[in-house]
Amino acid sequence: MIRIGSGAGFSGDRLEPAVILAEKGELDYLVLECLAERTIALAQQRKNRDPNSGYDPLLEKRIDLLLPILKEKKIRLITNMGAANPIGAAKKIMEMAKRKGIHIKVAAVTGDDVLEHLDGQQEVLETGKPLSKLSNLLSANAYIGADALLPALESDAEIIIAGRVADPSLFLAPMIYHYGWSVDDLDKIAQGTVVGHLLECAGQLTGGYFADPRKKEVPDLARLGFPFADVGPDGTAVIGKVEGTGGFINLATVKEQLLYEATDPTGYLTPDITADFTTVRLREIGSNQVEVSGGRGRPKPATLKVSLGYHTGYVGEGEISYAGPNAYSRAVLAGEIIQERLKDQFPDLRIDHIGVSSVHRTYFGELREPYEIRLRVAANATDSENAAIIGEEVEALYTNGPAGGGGARKYVREVIGIVSTLIPREKVQTQISIQEC
Repeated sequence: MIRIGSGAGFSGDRLEPAVILAEKGELDYLVLECLAERTIALAQQRKNRDPNSGYDPLLEKRIDLLLPILKEKKIRLITNMGAANPIGAAKKIMEMAKRKGIHIKVAAVTGDDVLEHLDGQQEVLETGKPLSKLSNLLSANAYIGADALLPALESDAEIIIAGRVADPSLFLAPMIYHYGWSVDDLDKIAQGTVVGHLLECAGQLTGGYFADPRKKEVPDLARLGFPFADVGPDGTAVIGKVEGTGGFINLATVKEQLLYEATDPTGYLTPDITADFTTVRLREIGSNQVEVSGGRGRPKPATLKVSLGYHTGYVGEGEISYAGPNAYSRAVLAGEIIQERLKDQFPDLRIDHIGVSSVHRTYFGELREPYEIRLRVAANATDSENAAIIGEEVEALYTNGPAGGGGARKYVREVIGIVSTLIPREKVQTQISIQEC
């Protein structure tokens, strides 16, 4: 068996569960999955401003906590925290290791940035329009697979840091390396992908996203533990967590995570495989222990998905609260005032009554008059100056009616749009860069 722990499920995830896994989990590998579509576009934006930047904003905090433990416990770390700048991330890790007097070998995996390999006539999957119609393209990162990580694992690097590796592939790579699986062994690769997919969102598997008070109670969520998998030579795995940590693992939490983001469970596409989740068998074998087996696969896709980030303008927002008797009516009136003043300049102006209709944009049944309500107004703009007008108008409601408005806030943010396209595999060439101190 090898034991692979999941220490992060997104860029802003908690820090301490990974430390607990490293200290108490008896791991062989720790994986930090910290990259999403918007995350890497924003990382590229930072790198454009500062060539030394572009890696995960929490890289230093995570590595500072983990580095001594990884070294002491002989745990290998695999992560996509390199984001838009894996080499820069590796250099930063080396700096930190030198300050701590720790000898470390780091491999940076690059090649997922395919911006210069795109053809303007390629189709945007979401719109069917050519890429040339996108303005201000910021980033283009292909989802690379486990095969891109294998040379880094073979180099004996203790930390492997990459950019846009597909989430399950981060977990699949050490299975392939450790057991010497052929990348053409479809069922083993599919089974390993199933295990990676279960682990990739960390606390979701141990009850975080599962929890729903009075319907699906989960214990001790404030100290939610993150999962690990004991994986055997055929890919059969037992999912577990560190004893004494919060949350739980059972058939229900595993089933929910298995179907998470699985648009087609019979054909879950990754760079490594087309996995069939409908053949997976789950068996609860003990407290917080679920055995996973039976994944089956078909050949991997001929193309790789590419996540594209592009600048779409700015959003101006303003918020203000109303409380007490008649709060909802005052909030509605405030929205009508803003609508009347800005309708010509901002035809797409959005008025939200937070707590009543802001999420689903509709009312469900008879509305009980709320005691307090938050009004939010937002609109798109081509520049930050125009976007700022929204918040200024909301703030002006303080003295220009209706009565009792308070807690106003205003802000402007740049908006990064995310779409995708496909690229032939042969256009994506990955490399590794080794640094050692």
